[in-house]
Amino acid sequence: MEERKPLLQLQNLKKYFDVSTGFFKREQAYLTAVDDVSFDIYKGETFGLVGESGCGKSTLGRSVVRLYEPTGGKIIYDGDDITNLSQHDMMKYRKRLQMIFQDPYASLNTRLTVSEIIGEGIETHNLYSGKEKLEKIYDLLQTVGLKREHASRYPHEFSGGQRQRIGIARSLAVEPELVVCDEPISALDVSIQAQVVNMLEDLQNDMGLTYLFIAHDLSMVKHISDRIGVMYLGKMMEITTSVELYKNPLHPYTQALLSAIPIPDPKQHKINKRIILEGDVKSPINPPEGCRFSSRCRYCMDICTEVTPELREVEPGHFVACHLVK
Repeated sequence: MEERKPLLQLQNLKKYFDVSTGFFKREQAYLTAVDDVSFDIYKGETFGLVGESGCGKSTLGRSVVRLYEPTGGKIIYDGDDITNLSQHDMMKYRKRLQMIFQDPYASLNTRLTVSEIIGEGIETHNLYSGKEKLEKIYDLLQTVGLKREHASRYPHEFSGGQRQRIGIARSLAVEPELVVCDEPISALDVSIQAQVVNMLEDLQNDMGLTYLFIAHDLSMVKHISDRIGVMYLGKMMEITTSVELYKNPLHPYTQALLSAIPIPDPKQHKINKRIILEGDVKSPINPPEGCRFSSRCRYCMDICTEVTPELREVEPGHFVACHLVK
């Protein structure tokens, strides 16, 4: 059987922000938003990325599409290293790599009509023009559940769910291969979230899309993802299939996250004991050696505060960064 080749490979990706202070920035300090993260995404799959707010999920997503310039490591797309390409050379990859943003209103230019917003990428990449371009915009609007007449309206005339649909149509306008979905449903009403997720799944099946799906709603990530990565303070803690992660979480942080998912059955809810995390969250600014989670881990050992655990494959396809797991 032929081995699958990854569409996207992240190799030891780092993104640090300079937060140095003092006269002439003499007190050097760096916020380690993404620190030595590696994983692959295969064509046609959905890779879910979860973790608490501030763990570096969105920064990683923006680094993948080069909205943020990586501090270190490599981003390899379809076999090509795009880490240090110039903005000019990145243009051909911008068509293949697109992003859906968390805030559907802030990500849309309020001065442009929906037609102009969706058509911007089409013009930039010279895909269609004239009537062909207009028909393409109408088709995209219908694809995401909007109407032709919406093309002449402005973003403020739509609800949050409709704005997110416009954002999705904009990302699909250039016919991408991989879409980074940066918490695309977190700003929407619960009743709308399921509609948008179902639409994303339908679009994936129809267009052969690959997703990096970033979210903090674990139940939704389980529904849409093939594999899931768990991040904590810039580090990857665990990677495995969606089924395996929920059936057999190995990292203490993953176990705590899963225990917090509400269960609709009251009897089962009483049986399943929630893990309460105690202790202080480590600062991501110039973090010390050791496991980032050690200050909140109930199983913390001496080695956890001294040596940073490597992400190891402990079972086929199941990777964990924890000294406790052998």
